[in-house]
Order: sequence, then structure tokens, then C-alpha cells
Amino acid sequence: MEEKLSSVAKTLKPSPIQQLSFLAQRCNAINLAEGFPDFPAPPHIKEAAVSAINSDFNQYRHVQGICENVAVKMKEMYGLDVNPLTDIVICCGQSEAFAATMFAIIDEGDEVILFDPSYETYDTCIRLAGGVPVYVGLDPPLWTLDSDKLEKSFTVKTKALVLNSPHNPTGKVFTMDELEIIAGACKRRDVLVVTDEVYEHIIFDKERHVSLASLPEMQSRTIITSSLSKTFSVTGWRIGWAIAPPCIASAIRNIHIKITDSAPAPFQEAALTALRSPPDYFNSLRSDYESKRDYIFNLLQKVGFKVQFKPQGSVFVFAELPGSCSLSDIEFVEELIKQAGVVAVPGSGFFHTNSSSAEYVSGQYIRFAFCKSQDTLAAAALKISGLVDETGNLKLF
Repeated sequence: MEEKLSSVAKTLKPSPIQQLSFLAQRCNAINLAEGFPDFPAPPHIKEAAVSAINSDFNQYRHVQGICENVAVKMKEMYGLDVNPLTDIVICCGQSEAFAATMFAIIDEGDEVILFDPSYETYDTCIRLAGGVPVYVGLDPPLWTLDSDKLEKSFTVKTKALVLNSPHNPTGKVFTMDELEIIAGACKRRDVLVVTDEVYEHIIFDKERHVSLASLPEMQSRTIITSSLSKTFSVTGWRIGWAIAPPCIASAIRNIHIKITDSAPAPFQEAALTALRSPPDYFNSLRSDYESKRDYIFNLLQKVGFKVQFKPQGSVFVFAELPGSCSLSDIEFVEELIKQAGVVAVPGSGFFHTNSSSAEYVSGQYIRFAFCKSQDTLAAAALKISGLVDETGNLKLF
């Protein structure tokens, strides 16, 4: 029956990240692959969800009651004036918000610029919408943006650019200079920008997240996508949003309704409590994740990884295998599972053959998620350290 599949469906493969998570479950391995917390969500948010269910917020919810709270958040954090009635669409997580956005703005043959390495979902959504992904490689080891590469990536077919900051998988936060370069290029060519800002509250070393939409003249051409998932440790709730100019937001809303009808009602209600969390919650979140970042970063350095770039945000360390390692990234991950019972993600899945960064990468990087309890990180450290030889390096190297 394969001949009955669409041409795009024939090219899709199972997510390697999810497959590795399944493998971790089957092998009872420590999962540092998928970016979900293994510690409890905040009690007051869970209580709000239970209360919502008991109060019978259990049917379709088209009112999308959290829009006002999202609008307040955008004003407080970024100075953006967002109309909660016309500019915000509540979706089933950031993933659906991004997909619906692509379906709303992309026609067959439109080109969409992405920065490589890149999260796997973007490419698929663009191609499902009929678009053509065009990759601009970030330059390691600091994953800097080369303005000349960016300029050369635009063509008459360029419809949009995707910006993920803080960035998955590298943990990079785009600098203000880089944001201004991106904004200027898109304004000159009348190109839309779709941002993924799910890690906006997980940013380190006293830095702050800057939304591209807050730059001059950018709100009118930017679609922001984000969610509750990472900030409140509720990746399974599937509450996210798209924020866009009214015409685009209306199209995204229509597509969202046709695909999923509405986001989960009780979790929309609980989101009201989450979004009203006091500043202390967000300060504690940053502090906790910063200590987890330092812990896993120092471990990887100690056992011989090349970790020249310390993540500035997100929940990942993107570590380079040393030149002495004879294994590819995939082979390394397989051996790490077999010999240490720890699962990570091969970096090659984040790079693309038509990207200028592909030359740097093949088989060289491993992504480790540190959004885990301290007990989990300590157990992983013990297992990984158990593979260190007399020279102080992992035997796998």
C-alpha cells in the first residue's frame, strides 16, 4: 500500500529522539535524550488542573480564556501590544502552533530559511505545507551567524525565516547584533519571521530573552510560537500559542480548529494559574536549570568531550566528540546505551545536507538533555564516569 502514500509521507521517518526514548524505557536506561523533565510539575499548577477537571472544564473550549494572560505577559516582558481577541491562537503545544503557521503562510514552492543545526520538526512542517527548507549554517564552536551566508540564502522565492532562540540543540541565544541582522534582512525583502520561543524563561548567566518581534517594525511581520511545556514542566499538557497580526492569526485559528478543534480544556484553565506565577517562580527556574547545566557541562568536560560552548539557554548541552574517537555519533550513542545505560541523541540528525554547516558535523556531536532531577543527573554521571579509563577519558573514545 506504500504507493497510496503522499510523496512527503514517503520521505518521513520516525523521530530518532522519540525512538531513543522508547529504547531508554525498554532498556531501563537513564534518558538524557528527550527534552522532558522527569521531576514533578509545580504543585499549585497541578492542583489547578485537578480543580478544573472537577469543575467540569472537560468539553471543547473555543473561548481560549488564557489569551488575555498571554497578552499581559507579552506586554510585561517585551513591551508588545497584543490584542487578545484577534492576535492570539491557543494551540495543542508549540508544535501544532508552528505547523498551523506553516499551513497558513506557505504555498507550494515557497522557500523558508532555517538556521542549522535545526530542530527536526521544522523541516517536516515546511515540507508538508509544500515549502522548501533552505539552511544557513551557524559557525561552530560558538554557533555564530555569518551575515554573508544569511544574505546569500534569500531568493525571490523566500517567504519566511524561522528563528529558534534559545536554540535547540546548541543552547545558543542569538545576540542583539544577530537579531538586528536578521530583522534588517527580512524587512528589506518583506519576509515573514516565525519564532520558536519555548525556552524564553530558561536563559542563563543573567542574560535576558529578546523577542525578535520587539525590534522596530518587526511585530507586524513576526509570528511568535511558544508554550507552557518547558517553563512549567508540563510537556504532556499540550498548551501552546501563536501570536501574529490579525489576518495571519485568523488563518492559523481556522487551521487549528479544522485539525484539532481545541486545546485541552482543563489544561487551558490551569494555564491561567501558571501564567500568573510570581517572579520568584521564574527566578528559581533559571537558577535551578543553571546549576543543572553547570553539572552536566562539567561532567562532559571532565570525561573528555570537547565542550567549547557553554549553553546560554534551553535544556541541552551539545557536546563534540574528541578527534580521537573512532566512533560516529550514532555508534557512540549505541555504545553508551550498551555500556553505561545512558541514552543521548546523535547530533547528525540536527544537520542537513544542503546546509553550509554540514561540513563541520558529520558524526561529531551528541546532545544531552539536563532537564532532569538531580538524582537522575547524578546517576548518569556515575554511570558515565564508570567508563573512564586510566588516562581520564571515556573508553568509548
